[in-house]
Amino acid sequence: MIMDIEQVMQYLPHRYPFLLIDKVTELELGKSITALKNVTINEPFFPGHFPVMPVMPGVLILEAMAQAAAILSFKTKEYAPEDIGIVYFAGIDAARFKKPVKPGDQLILKVEIVREMRGIWKYKGRAEVDGALVAEAELMATLRDKP
Repeated sequence: MIMDIEQVMQYLPHRYPFLLIDKVTELELGKSITALKNVTINEPFFPGHFPVMPVMPGVLILEAMAQAAAILSFKTKEYAPEDIGIVYFAGIDAARFKKPVKPGDQLILKVEIVREMRGIWKYKGRAEVDGALVAEAELMATLRDKP
């Protein structure tokens, strides 16, 4: 299942500059998602991180993984866009950053569901550029209904 940016925006409350998913390229309900983020020099964080050698902040790579995980959870639960609540972070474990992500890179986000128990979801996430691992983490989140 492929989702373009308009479909992604139906499943995430984030907007510029915090929407970090441009497209979903693969989605297997209840299992995994592959999404991408095109990293451009126009990102608002690059002028300050770091001006001489721009690098995407690691926390934003983790946020991109979490946004992919949120789409996976919403689609798995078969929530219609108008029924969507919010996915909140509950924890991040074993985060590792292997290589810097720079302007011009295409960040490929691969997230799989490890388990869901009592409203808490656990995921395993990987971020790659050109097939090389740049970051990985275990994420936990909770899905809440709309207020």
